[in-house]
Amino acid sequence: MTLEKGKMIEMYRKMLEIRHFEEKVYELYGQNLVPGTIHLYAGEEAVAVGVCANLRREDYITSTHRGHGHCIAKGAQLNRVMAEILGRKTGYCSGKGGSMHIADFSIGILGATAVVGAGIPIAAGAGLSIRLRKTDQVVACFFGEGASNQGTFHEGINMAAIWKLPVLFVCENNLYAMGTRQSRVMAVENVADRAVAYGIPGVVADGNDVMAVYEAAREAVEKARRGNGPTLMECKTYRHRGHSRFDPATYRPKEEVEQWLKRDPITRFRATLIKMKTLTEEEADKMEQEVVAAVEDAVKFALDSSYPEPEEALEHVYI
Repeated sequence: MTLEKGKMIEMYRKMLEIRHFEEKVYELYGQNLVPGTIHLYAGEEAVAVGVCANLRREDYITSTHRGHGHCIAKGAQLNRVMAEILGRKTGYCSGKGGSMHIADFSIGILGATAVVGAGIPIAAGAGLSIRLRKTDQVVACFFGEGASNQGTFHEGINMAAIWKLPVLFVCENNLYAMGTRQSRVMAVENVADRAVAYGIPGVVADGNDVMAVYEAAREAVEKARRGNGPTLMECKTYRHRGHSRFDPATYRPKEEVEQWLKRDPITRFRATLIKMKTLTEEEADKMEQEVVAAVEDAVKFALDSSYPEPEEALEHVYI
């Protein structure tokens, strides 16, 4: 399927925004400006962008501890995401959620959660809400392959299948659950193979090819909007850095890392767009410069913002 030029350019810009945003967050963490820890999305940009390019503003996503990319792909503002990560009042959760708990209901971001697999039943619940309200919204639920070994994976997908809920379950398989390789804890080669147990389609996509992700997600989203139930979609990808900021990722073979870096999703998509004459080298360079400037503006916005006051700790909390 060939997308119109403007759509592809916007997808490329979003991928650049995520990459440069994450690299800047990595830098800021080293300056002791980020409370807590961070789990960077660099290397996996094609998944979030390819999926979210099929979603409308009113559609929902559920996210994970590695969720900055999901939020940006769904339409979150760089400055407010940066402010949240830096713990400032102007962030999406007033600086009290931090890196792993960003939410904005107004654009369908139901929230990221640090609990592995926790977003899966939440997505099923949102799907049930859609069905009861009789709208044509869909939910995209992002999770890693490690979450597919949690009970929530079985329970959430099984309920979504039984009730034919409009949920796209997106497994971002970067081969390692923290430092544990998939082959050590799973007897099946593909997480998507497990879909047969729930009587739903299981699809495997190249998670480093944004167009492949877009096309696979498009079919699943259209199916869900028609009321034909969920799909389990697995995207094979690779994080460029360790599990978290503290992880040197020495458990990954050097040759493996080098091979995956050669398949960088942004480099590949740029080459595709230039080959298609959708962008010139000069236009691509200019766009990247604009994105770098936008990220720097986001940092300035965050650093110029104040921290929440101590007395605000109990605001927006159910007690």
